[in-house]
Order: sequence, then C-alpha cells, then structure tokens
Amino acid sequence: MPIEKSLDRKLAAIHADPHGCREFIIADAKDADMGFGIGAPGQSPERHDSEVRFKTLAQYRQQIREVIDQAVVDIVLMSASTSELLTIQERRFDNSPITPAARANDATDVHIHRGGRVHTSPARPFRSASLDHMQCGHLDCEPEERRLGVDLGLYSVTFNNQLELDLDALQQFKAFREECEAKQFRYFLEIFDPNVPGAVAPDLLPGFINDGIARSLAGVTSAGRPTFLKMVYHGPRAMEELVRFDPHLVVGILGGSAGTTLDAFLLLHEAQKYGAKVALYGRKINHAEHQLAFIQMLRYVADGVIEPREAVRAYHGVLQELKITPNRSLEQDLTLQTNVMSYGGSGTVISLPNAPTQTPSPTTPPAPATPIEPPKSETQQSATKPPSPNDRPNFDKMSPNERLNYHQDRLKRLFGG
Repeated sequence: MPIEKSLDRKLAAIHADPHGCREFIIADAKDADMGFGIGAPGQSPERHDSEVRFKTLAQYRQQIREVIDQAVVDIVLMSASTSELLTIQERRFDNSPITPAARANDATDVHIHRGGRVHTSPARPFRSASLDHMQCGHLDCEPEERRLGVDLGLYSVTFNNQLELDLDALQQFKAFREECEAKQFRYFLEIFDPNVPGAVAPDLLPGFINDGIARSLAGVTSAGRPTFLKMVYHGPRAMEELVRFDPHLVVGILGGSAGTTLDAFLLLHEAQKYGAKVALYGRKINHAEHQLAFIQMLRYVADGVIEPREAVRAYHGVLQELKITPNRSLEQDLTLQTNVMSYGGSGTVISLPNAPTQTPSPTTPPAPATPIEPPKSETQQSATKPPSPNDRPNFDKMSPNERLNYHQDRLKRLFGG
C-alpha cells in the first residue's frame, strides 16, 4: 500500500477547518537550476578565498536525497531533469511521506545569468518542460505511465501592470490550466511581485497583488484551481485580507533571498500567525550551513514548539557542536535583513516585527546543551515505570533557556553532535 503523503493529509485537514487547523506545509524549493545556472547549487565549501567555486549538480542532487531521507518537509520542488532522476529513475519518493513536485514554467524573470539583464525586463511567459516530461519522462505518455513521475507542478505568473504583457500571461496561464485538467495534473500558483520598478506604487502593491489573484481565479472552477498559492508576504493586513476573502484559497509564502537565519524563522512565524498555511523556501535552505538542522528548526517553529529567536540560538548551538563555522555570528544572525522578493533578489520590503527590547544579549554564546528531563504528568509521577522517551515535554512549563537546551540536545542527537 502506498505511504500517505503528508501534503494530502494536511490539505484535507486545512479545508475541513480553514480557520482552526494548525497544520502547516513546508516545501524545500530545490529548483534553482531553472534560474541560476551553474551557481544554482550554491558555493562550494572547498573554494579558496581568491575564487568562487560552486557545488556541482551531483552534489545538489545528493542534498535533495538527504532531505528526502530526513522526511521533515512536505514537498520537494525540483527541475524536471532532477525529478526525472530522483522520482522516475531512482523512485526516491515511493516510500516517502514527501510529495515530489517540478517547476512547470520558467518565465523570463527567473533567468538569472551572470552578466545577464533578461530578468530585469518585464517578465514574459516561457515553459522549458512539458507536463508529459514531468509525468513520465517523454512526450505522449501512455495513461498508465503518468503516475511514474510527479503529479504536482509550480506555475508562476508575474503581473507588471501592462495590458498586453499581463493579458499574454493570463492567456498562457489559461492554456496551462486546461492542459493540467486534461492530464490530471495538479499545480500550485506562484505570484511574483512586478519585476520592473515603478509598475505599482509601493503602498498599493499588496492590494494590486491580492486583486490580481482574486480576479485571475474568479472564472476558474474547482477542477482548474491551484492546490495552494506561493507569494510574497506583504504583511499582516494583506495576508488577513486574502485569507478572509476565501478561506479555501490556501496561501503560502515564498522565501526570497537567503538573508539571516532570523529572517527565515520569523518570516514563517509571522506569516503563519496571520493565516498562511505554507512556506516554500529555496535559497534560505540551500544557503544554510547545515540544511537538515535548519529544516528541523523550521518545523519546530511551524509547529509552535520553539520561538524564532530561540530557534536561531539552538541552530547555532548545533553548528558549534558539529564544528561547522557559521556564515554569520550569532549576533548578526539575530538581526533582520528582509528585503526580498523578486527572483532576482530585488524588490519589496516585507513587514516583520523588530526584536523585543528585553531580548537576551545575542552576543552570549549558546548555553551548553544538557538534556532536560521532560516534565511528568501526575499520572506519570505516580507510575512505577519510567516515562517513555517519546513523551512530549511540556514546553509551556519550561523557561526559554530550558527549551533552548532541550532543542539543542535533540538536534545534536539527530545530527551526530
């Protein structure tokens, strides 16, 4: 019997109770080779200070295998070529709760070449991959072959407030939706902010994007609607407006540029607070010093078991134990540098709260990670046998330092510290 996909389970729970459900979907966007070319896998740790050397495509794909084996994220998004290898040939997702997905289009605003300018011009629709290639690896799939590959893809749209360009984007989107319906293919919709300066006044941009989403989908019946959205987080008011308008329009946020570790954790935390149900992080995960530990901390933040700033300290504690030199000091990593959000790295400033005035000094090294005994219930205290190691600790009764120590210890046990 096929293993249940966490994405399907969580989407069913969200639609059953859109406002009360606490389920949260995390996606690792490992499709950067569709945009950044040779540099997509990120810089190699073997490089010398005088040169820039990138990881290879094979190393990039090995990182994806490790994320699949970890089984913490709900979706892994890949290029069609990577998906062919891992999904169709290696069958990596057959016994995994993770759903594989592929980037279904690559409009010109994601063509980020060294020395290139294409991504700075108004976005034009383009698709490298066909649905058949994503589903079975070749054209003209037989019906029974369509289950070999992915059945979920990302389709992106960029509105630039220009009649002919936006109309062309909508027409291409319509053709894609109809092909998806005919071939029983699901998609999630990515809405980028305009990729040209001055397309919309900054104070009107959140409303422009929300209206564009609502209008674009108004004429689309349930058979052609996206599984969920991926978009820039424009702050609490814009998020609440969109979620309130249609609670069954599952809203997800994109991560944008790498930024600091606090950027990543706090962005997820704040967007979730105001109604987001999905976070899709690419560079924020790919540029992390230890991707699996970073992903585990994202899950802790999403599940509400640790606060974002505690998560940053816990993550640095793991790096310290694993003897991994962090990209930034703890003090730097506890600052906000949020200025995402076009694929090319420029654009909107998103709204996140400043650090509280009484935050513990970020220059203080993480506390030694000593195991914390999970608090026992009255029943457990009266029992003759010791508590099960799987018992969930009562985080509400822990101090911040106790929670920090607990998660540092747990992560080090997971990752061999």
